[in-house]
Amino acid sequence: MIEPVYAPSPNRYETMAYRRCGRSGIQLPALSLGLWHNFGSYKPFQDVKAMAHYAFDKGICHFDLANNYGPEYGTAEENFGRLMEVSFRPYRDELFISTKAGWDMWPGPYGNFGSRKYLMASLDQSLRRMKLDYVDIFYSHRWDPETPIEETMQALVDAVRQGKALYVGLSRYPADKAQEAYRYLASHDVPCLLYQDRYNIMDRVPQEKGLIDLCHEHGAGFIAFSPLQQGLLTGRYLNGVPADSRMARRGTSLREEMLTPGMLEALKALNELALQRGQSLAQMSLAWLLNDSRVTSVIIGASSVSQLADNLTTLNNTTFSATELQRIEELSAPIQLR
Repeated sequence: MIEPVYAPSPNRYETMAYRRCGRSGIQLPALSLGLWHNFGSYKPFQDVKAMAHYAFDKGICHFDLANNYGPEYGTAEENFGRLMEVSFRPYRDELFISTKAGWDMWPGPYGNFGSRKYLMASLDQSLRRMKLDYVDIFYSHRWDPETPIEETMQALVDAVRQGKALYVGLSRYPADKAQEAYRYLASHDVPCLLYQDRYNIMDRVPQEKGLIDLCHEHGAGFIAFSPLQQGLLTGRYLNGVPADSRMARRGTSLREEMLTPGMLEALKALNELALQRGQSLAQMSLAWLLNDSRVTSVIIGASSVSQLADNLTTLNNTTFSATELQRIEELSAPIQLR
């Protein structure tokens, strides 16, 4: 049986909200799709395709990747390359595609951190896997304490000048190093477009360390990942740890000891507040981020089309009363994850 050619919804831009990315010409959807855990070799390609098609049909035109996304390393980019071949090629100019390099990718001294050799080789590999001539934004995925920041930033500058990336970004940099990076990039006429970090109700480090304000100061946008703290803010753990959950699996960053009695009590109270707002805990958690006008976009992950649809419902209500915000603060401030 010949599969029909993909044709996106003609109404795909009518319901999504778009936000200006710092002082740039770019607007991003309020919700972007991250291809971190559920788009690699362990996921049937038909499921990957269904989620990507649904996202684009709903106006999500930003797809966030990295060289080592999978699992296994590189396979999320390979699957995106398959999507380009079977679905997205005619719509390339409507898509905003990111990738990153900085974490371990291959053995030896040149497959990690922030050297020019690693960043340039990784970008070339990413482009081949994704079947692209260029990415819209290439990130330095983390600060490298052993490599001069000038070397790392010049590699980003040269990626743009070589036509392999249109914009550059930073991820998970300390505030003082981000400040240095912003200045170097701006002085070489390749200003930082986006700063990416973990940010959610339970982890407010970017806010507390001044990183979000620093983005605004330098004209960069801020994009949040892990908005649901890898499922902790979905309501999945309100009655303990399910046997098939990520927290129940060893070797993940979501550890069972995080679910203390105090954490569980706070999650239940937050869930009750969400229900009063007519939302799930996950929807309220996404809305809390989007209530902040300094947040350009929130990267959501999904394991199914229904989960994507549920997350998109968040856009129906992203405003909070002062009382609601105060209640969230009271409940979450004592149990922040550092």
